[in-house]
Amino acid sequence: MYIKIAAQEFYDYSLYIKGYSKQTIKRYYQIINYFSHHANIERIDEINLDNLKAFFYYGRTEKHWKPNSFISFRISLFVFFRWCVAQGYLQENPVQDIEVPKVEKKLPPKLTQQEALRLLEIAYNYPYQNKFLRCRNHAIFAMFLLAGLRRGELLKLRFTDVDVENLSIFVNQGKGNKDRVIPMGFVLANSLKRYLEERKRLHKTCPEFFASLIQNVGFRDIGIRRLVTKLRDASGIKFTAHKLRHTFATLMLEGGCDIYSLSKMMGHSDIKTTTIYLAASAEHLRSQMSKHPLNNQINNFKNIN
Repeated sequence: MYIKIAAQEFYDYSLYIKGYSKQTIKRYYQIINYFSHHANIERIDEINLDNLKAFFYYGRTEKHWKPNSFISFRISLFVFFRWCVAQGYLQENPVQDIEVPKVEKKLPPKLTQQEALRLLEIAYNYPYQNKFLRCRNHAIFAMFLLAGLRRGELLKLRFTDVDVENLSIFVNQGKGNKDRVIPMGFVLANSLKRYLEERKRLHKTCPEFFASLIQNVGFRDIGIRRLVTKLRDASGIKFTAHKLRHTFATLMLEGGCDIYSLSKMMGHSDIKTTTIYLAASAEHLRSQMSKHPLNNQINNFKNIN
């Protein structure tokens, strides 16, 4: 059995039977192709532990994969080969004998509150060629910083998903194929209202919430990337769209949001994923430290003296 034929069957199975996202299928496609090209093999029966070890060793030594990248490659190949075993194309899954490197426990990168405010100001005051761009781009960054949307979720938003009057955002089939509703504050609502007025003025009728300037179609991923680069250069602040999501989570905790509510707004399957932001928020930890009972006793002792 040729790898390309088996892989196509696997993609169809993953998409139509398992219901995996197109993003996940794309990752499977890239990794399987990368491995078969590097190992210079065309058939399933040519796969063995030796060429797999050589592939992962190459990734760590030559391509300088970080542990998370290594694990991502391993998981994708493991799932594909597990399917191959179930189909009778392989006798056993060779990836199961590949050891996993220790993952570095790093805090999620974030902006400070001052940097977030400055970025929103620059997003609005940047010298755009027209008012539509000003309002749309400010609304995009407000969505990242004030609602914590992922880039893909923002681009998939439909016009009917955003209810400014009732202050809610419906995320349809976010990561993990989960629906969720995110409440919005008045600052975000005002930004979205300005954008909607401009959208209406330019007769944008596309189903996507965020529209392109030139055509009556949804704003695309390449547009987000260019916008991030433009604002990064203008502000001097190093950030990515995902870093703005981390910033939202950290600022929410610093503002007093409970971890359970934040987990729901972020769309996390496991609340353990959300708890990493507790460590990232120095202000939140500092406020919790003030609850130590000895602090009150020491203050009373100072007052007596």
